Amino acid sequence: MTSSLPKIALSALLVAGLSGCANMSETQQDTGKGAGMGAIAGALLGAATGGSLGAKRGAVIGGALGAGGGYLWSQKMQEQKAAMERATVGTGVAVSQTADNRLKLDIPSDVSFASGRADISASFAPILNQFATSLNQNQVTTVSIIGHTDSTGSDAINNPLSVDRANAARDYLVARGIARNRLMTEGRGSREPVADNSNPQTRAKNRRVEIYVAEPAQR
Repeated sequence: MTSSLPKIALSALLVAGLSGCANMSETQQDTGKGAGMGAIAGALLGAATGGSLGAKRGAVIGGALGAGGGYLWSQKMQEQKAAMERATVGTGVAVSQTADNRLKLDIPSDVSFASGRADISASFAPILNQFATSLNQNQVTTVSIIGHTDSTGSDAINNPLSVDRANAARDYLVARGIARNRLMTEGRGSREPVADNSNPQTRAKNRRVEIYVAEPAQR
């Protein structure tokens, strides 16, 4: 491998490091980090296939791809995250940014649905109302709603129940003006537990709904 590769890799690392500067917005930091990591990967691949020139080209291409990614984390996405954090303070709902730049709402059973039920609870409705408002403020986003159950009962019960829960949340949002074609639902039954199913206290954590919001990168 030529001696120019370490210099290229070092440059890419500097890009990634600069992305964490305090005076940058979160959007700029995320884009910079992606560019840096993409440049490193591109440089290594380019060097393997085309020497020094290939490394340089690979770094440029990789940096561009890394900055774009599959999803954007725009200022509007950051504002939506902040709005949902404010709306869910003290409710037990977890609001986070995923590694692939989606907004995730993790909604436990004591907020969303009663055990064995799929109707929207009184504690869940205000959260969905605020969520619908934030979705209308950023209409390029798409939403995935994933329903889960605990391990109590058979798959014949849990699988359709998890789908019904996701669909109930979708229908609630549609009734508040969100276009149905922006909303995808899926039920995963008891297949993806986040806690031990062996006792009632931890098992309850598996009865949940996860909502993901994504802003696709513009092509």
